Amino acid sequence: MRYIKTVLIFVISFSLGNTSFAQRAEIGINAGGAGYLGDLNQNNPVKITGISAGAFGRINFNPYFGLGLHYTYGEIKGDDLESSNEQFKERALNFNTSIHEVSLLANLNFFDIYSSASKRRFTPYIFAGVGGFYFKPKATYNDIKYNLSDYITNADKDGRPVSYKSYAISVPYGAGVKYKLTDYLTLFSEIGYRTTFTDFIDDVGDYYYLNTMPSSPGSSRYFPPYNASTASRVGVPGTQRGDLRKRDTYMFVSIGISYTFVSQKCFTF
Repeated sequence: MRYIKTVLIFVISFSLGNTSFAQRAEIGINAGGAGYLGDLNQNNPVKITGISAGAFGRINFNPYFGLGLHYTYGEIKGDDLESSNEQFKERALNFNTSIHEVSLLANLNFFDIYSSASKRRFTPYIFAGVGGFYFKPKATYNDIKYNLSDYITNADKDGRPVSYKSYAISVPYGAGVKYKLTDYLTLFSEIGYRTTFTDFIDDVGDYYYLNTMPSSPGSSRYFPPYNASTASRVGVPGTQRGDLRKRDTYMFVSIGISYTFVSQKCFTF
């Protein structure tokens, strides 16, 4: 906690204490791909499974530090049948979901590419912040698509049903590069990961729920285990469903362009 306070004091002092620089507003758009790490993709942190797109507005307090509000949309999915692991293929889970994220991100440039005294046009940068996101996983089961969050599919170790909300907090962080085309336009490319406070982006929790769907699915919130097999013990109610880790992660990789508002009175920092 003391370390976090020290860092916050340093960042605030660095960004606000230098009155010789003026604030500059910046807006931008970006597009690329999205992916996820979780129960249906445990080992490939750069696997792209869908598209992403976003927009942001940022205030740059000096040539190095800015603070922005971002919106990003992404599509992610996973399918056990595409895995090289035979146990995952037997489990045969699948999901897909859209991600709608709003985040507040601090951006730190390594080099000054904006002030009139600098001749640089290229800089790496890092970013981090806090966000919230909405998700609603779906799956195809027996050729029918289901909104999985509407059903009970998971249980705790004692067999009690586990439900979850369709929104959660995320902690974004990542890195990228920028290239200044003009005083107004900047190209950038970045990759960013989101550590989340949910284990259910893919709807896969710890254990299979101890129930099956009755003859009238519309009247029940229970969902059957996938691919239940007493011989392999895959999908049997009460047996392990996920990897027992409590956090899913998703990521965006993108390229984009931003426009910086520069007045005649103060066209540099």
